[in-house]
Amino acid sequence: MPRSPHPKNKAAKPQGKPQAKSQGKPEVKRPPRIQRKKSAPKEIAEKDIPFQVAKGERIAKVMARAGACSRRDAEELILAGRVRVNGEVVMTPATLVHEADDIRIDRGTVLKKQATRVFLLHKPAGFLTTTSDPKNRPIVFDLLPRGVPRLVTVGRLDMNTEGLLILTNDGELKRYLELPSTGLIRRYRARVMGNVTPEKLARLKKGITWRGVSYGPVEAKLERTQEGANAWVSVAIQEGKNREVRNVMEAIGLKVNRLIRVSYGPFQLGKLKRGLMIELRPATIREQLPKDLRLKLGIQ
Repeated sequence: MPRSPHPKNKAAKPQGKPQAKSQGKPEVKRPPRIQRKKSAPKEIAEKDIPFQVAKGERIAKVMARAGACSRRDAEELILAGRVRVNGEVVMTPATLVHEADDIRIDRGTVLKKQATRVFLLHKPAGFLTTTSDPKNRPIVFDLLPRGVPRLVTVGRLDMNTEGLLILTNDGELKRYLELPSTGLIRRYRARVMGNVTPEKLARLKKGITWRGVSYGPVEAKLERTQEGANAWVSVAIQEGKNREVRNVMEAIGLKVNRLIRVSYGPFQLGKLKRGLMIELRPATIREQLPKDLRLKLGIQ
C-alpha cells in the first residue's frame, strides 16, 4: 500500500520551494538568455553566411568595374532581366557576387575584372560627348583609335567646347571623378567678348544664381590686359554643372566664344595635340589617385 504522508515528514517542505523557483528563477535567468540571442546573429553573419561577407560586391558595381557599362546602365540591364549569374537571371542590382561567379549580359561574354586604364583625349570643337547621335553628327568616339577597350567618358564637354576629356574602362573610377563631393577642380581658358573688369569677376567668388540655377564659388582671373573686344579669362569650377562656365560668364555680362578645358583634378591637358589621345601609364594613375581609392579599385 502507498504510504500516507506524515504531517511531520520533511518531504512536504519542497512543495513550496518549487513554486518559489518557478516564480523567481525565470526572472533571474531571462536576461542572460536575451543576451545570448543578441550575440547569435552577429556570429552567424560573420561566419556562416558567405554572401554577407565583405568580399561580396553588388553586381551593378562589378559590371561597372569590368568596363561593361556604367553602374546606372547596369541597374537597367538587371531590371530588364538581361543579366545572368551562374546561369540564373538576376532581378535586383543589390545581388552580391564573388570573383568566381559567372556573370553574363544577354548570354554573352563572361565579365571579368579588368585592370584600370585611363586615357586623355584632346577633344576638338564640333564633337558630341555621347556614344551615338540620331542626327549622325560627329561624336568623340569617332576619334578613338582601333583596339581600345570599351571606354566611358568622365563627365562631358559641350559640342563647341574643346580640351581635356578623360576616358576610362573603369565605371567606379568614372563615378568617383564625377562626384561633386570628391571636390576635383576643373580649369578652363575662356575667351570672352565684353568689358572684363576685376569687379565683374569678383562677383563670382561667392557663387551666383542665373536663370533660376545656383552656381557655387567660381575663381576667375583675367590672363592679360584686354585688347580689343575679346579677352582670355582663366576659370576654375568645382561643381561641373551643365554649361556652367558659359552661364556664369553670361550672368556678369560676358559672352564666351571659345572654351578650352585645360585640367580635371590632377589630370592635365598639357601639350596634347587636338584630336589625339594618350593612355596614362599605371604608375601615373597610381600617383594621381588617393590611396584609399586605389585600394578600392584594386590598383596596385
